[in-house]
Amino acid sequence: MSSSPFRHSSFRRLFSAQVIALVGTGLTTVALTLLAYDLAGGNAGIVLGTAMAFKMVAYVIFSPILGGLAHRFPRKALLIILDVVRAVTVLAMPFVTAVWQVYLLIFLLNLFSAGFKPVFAASIPDVLPSEEEYTKALSYSRLAYDLESLLSPLFAGLALLYFSYTALFLGNSVAFLISAVLIMGCVLPHATRPERSSSIWEEITFGLRSYMATPRLRALLTLYAAVAAASAMVIVNTVVFIRENMGLEDTDVALAFAAAGLGSMIAALLVPKALEFVNDRTLMIGGSVCMGVGLLLTATDLSYPQLLVMWFFVGLGLSLVQTPAGRIVNRSSLPEDRPAYFSAQFALSHACWLIAYPVVGFLGATLGVVSTAGIMGGVILAFTALAFVMWPRGDGESLTHVHTEMNHLHPHKHGSHHEHAHEGWEGPEPHVHGHRHQPVKHLHRFVIDDHHRHWPETQS
Repeated sequence: MSSSPFRHSSFRRLFSAQVIALVGTGLTTVALTLLAYDLAGGNAGIVLGTAMAFKMVAYVIFSPILGGLAHRFPRKALLIILDVVRAVTVLAMPFVTAVWQVYLLIFLLNLFSAGFKPVFAASIPDVLPSEEEYTKALSYSRLAYDLESLLSPLFAGLALLYFSYTALFLGNSVAFLISAVLIMGCVLPHATRPERSSSIWEEITFGLRSYMATPRLRALLTLYAAVAAASAMVIVNTVVFIRENMGLEDTDVALAFAAAGLGSMIAALLVPKALEFVNDRTLMIGGSVCMGVGLLLTATDLSYPQLLVMWFFVGLGLSLVQTPAGRIVNRSSLPEDRPAYFSAQFALSHACWLIAYPVVGFLGATLGVVSTAGIMGGVILAFTALAFVMWPRGDGESLTHVHTEMNHLHPHKHGSHHEHAHEGWEGPEPHVHGHRHQPVKHLHRFVIDDHHRHWPETQS
């Protein structure tokens, strides 16, 4: 009998916190555009573009650092503190008087978000150990993102009928505080101390190194490069397609975005059921093909109704790839290492967008959006083919592998990798002392960690 993740009170609170924070962030997005116009007038686009670049830099550079060190802090307290600090940062927005202050606050806000979002995502599997419930939770999370993109501008428009745009910043600050209160009421299991080297550099780089050493995660990153190309095409060039090429109105632009959003929401709802019949690899590669073919067909210079259909299928493909991604990261990591892995996923995927947005914008401006759609469609299919090759077809979780003899020092408990003599001074587990691993060949669930630095060549 299927069960809902909402039967868990901690998930209900975490999901509510996510939705409220998302809506608040959407309000700030609208307010930021109006603030930029007040400060820079006709150069507001440059200000916003630069601010978004600062956002991506914060995500890409600092997310792995914060994720790699997250296990050193109580997870619940860390999330609450980051929410409160984000609330204070947003509250400073109405008081800016210069463009550089906007850049500074946007950078700080997203620096704290770079710590919050991956750790938050890594906490969901802790309260939903059932993979069925976790898959549904990912579906609801994806749906929340899509609904936010549709509803936040509406809420902002209604608020602006009665208040100035500075009230939108206040609304976001309150949203972050409500999120912190909701997380305060959650019961999050205590994170196990990772069996990992104590070197700061080792811990900071652990997530990125482990992510890139895992074949299915390298394939996932390749699919995210395809996602970035497709979503950048929709976000950057939809207005050019419709206003410039077709001579239509702003309402037609909004309808095109809605078509992509509708496709994404429908796919998010279908993913849990679809995964009962096909595996993640098949579903995600199929979604990437959907994006690539949709953009190739768009390059045939379609009519407006046909463009809406293509944008619907691109949105469908985007969600088919992104919704199950958390399952892949979760499957590839130990519970105590999840924040580092999710932070690596967060940083690397946003690096893809950091590249895709300017490339798609430049190609659209120089070659035209129709040609750019064809190029991006071909690029997406090339990335899809590469991911198909990189992602092992069997992809079993348990792999036979060999450990060579080695000595090392790190916190550990005794189990399949730690059976050794003691002298009595080592103390209770987990404890730290130098120890020797005897050579062994065995079979168990395989992830990259301090004992498994390389993926085994023989996967049997």
